[in-house]
Amino acid sequence: MKIRDATQDDLAAILAIYNDAVLNTTAIWNEKTADLENRAAWMAERRKAGYPVLVASRDAEVLGYATFGDWRPHDGYRHTVEHSVYVRRDQHGGGIGKALMLALIEKARDLQKHVMVAGIEAGNTPSIRLHEKLGFRQTGFLPQVGTKFGKWLDLAFLQLLLDDRTDPDAKPQMIPPLP
Repeated sequence: MKIRDATQDDLAAILAIYNDAVLNTTAIWNEKTADLENRAAWMAERRKAGYPVLVASRDAEVLGYATFGDWRPHDGYRHTVEHSVYVRRDQHGGGIGKALMLALIEKARDLQKHVMVAGIEAGNTPSIRLHEKLGFRQTGFLPQVGTKFGKWLDLAFLQLLLDDRTDPDAKPQMIPPLP
């Protein structure tokens, strides 16, 4: 398996993974599927902002994808990103999500981000456990803030400190090791 930057040729596979999550899971709280034009615009927007879109691939087959973007649009949050990781359903449990997460964390550190945030449906225990194994800590819980499939959804917030700086405008001096 290889983690690499996504290309336009990967968009159809990314779209299939995204739409499967929309239709069959509470990982994405959208109820309408996307089309190829939507995913192309999404990837172009991430790239324009200087943020990665990564894929995990084996041979020419895309197994999952990951990205991050601004957590909130205000200047005061410029050192914080929120990420997304999606693995093709038939590939769950094989370490792909972890490999994508590790690559994202390194990309965020390269961009001198300070915090990475995860917003996870609170019932998604495998995702929460993976994040905790990588050093994320639950910092918030918002009950019944979303809905899908006719039920209320709770949102768990987890975060990872990416460096130890005390001055937001200083360059990071020490990067804590990943577990």
